[in-house]
Amino acid sequence: MDFGITGKVALVLGAGGGLGGAIARSLAAEGVKVVLADIDPKAAEANAEALRATGGQAMSMAWDLGDAGAIEPNIARIEAEWGPVEILVNNTGGPRPGTVSGQDPALWRASFESMVLSVIAITDRVLPGMKARKWGRIITSTSSGVIAPIPNLGLSNALRIALVGWSKTLAREVGADGITANIVLPGRIATPRISFLDEQKAQREGRSVAEVQAESLAAIPAGRYGDPSEYGDMVAFLASARAGYITGSTIRVDGGYVPSI
Repeated sequence: MDFGITGKVALVLGAGGGLGGAIARSLAAEGVKVVLADIDPKAAEANAEALRATGGQAMSMAWDLGDAGAIEPNIARIEAEWGPVEILVNNTGGPRPGTVSGQDPALWRASFESMVLSVIAITDRVLPGMKARKWGRIITSTSSGVIAPIPNLGLSNALRIALVGWSKTLAREVGADGITANIVLPGRIATPRISFLDEQKAQREGRSVAEVQAESLAAIPAGRYGDPSEYGDMVAFLASARAGYITGSTIRVDGGYVPSI
């Protein structure tokens, strides 16, 4: 199947990590020119170098999503070197584990700015160009916690759900302009972040990591953690010309893990 996006420019936020890196690889495999942005420039460049080594077109960029002042110069650089952003993948790092109660208001503000406000502001920056060209893809990666809140991930559960309402509303506003806006949420995907969360849970509950992982696997109908490439491929499909009639949706890549309908 030809996805019809060869040569288009994609900006992938959080592309130094496991999910972001997988998304970048899947897009590059479809001939997309991928900008890999991350707060860790070494991680972003390592993933970009891996893409270039296999013939992909990739540019890495240091980007702290908590810094609103970085948006304009970073987008301007992409436009100057490669052209306008046609595919935007909003993928932010998760906050530290913890309860939803008793958190410092300063932590709430900082997390909101980096996880929610940054996504809205970056999207607003690239939307006018998408509207002018009558084509665009806005894909926002959240968490299964927006459907079934995850214990001890209070900030993530509360903040990421705001992006679901935002994306659904945005889809209605820009649909006539040939722009789609969708949410993708991962279940238990085998990334360093999931390994970290398993380790934290094991430590908190006085159990072994193997016990925690076995418990998770027992709750997943597919019987395994997902491969990051499976998540990346879903995002690439939603970015494709073939997915032009899919918008305002929340799509799970979870092996059946989330129990709700």
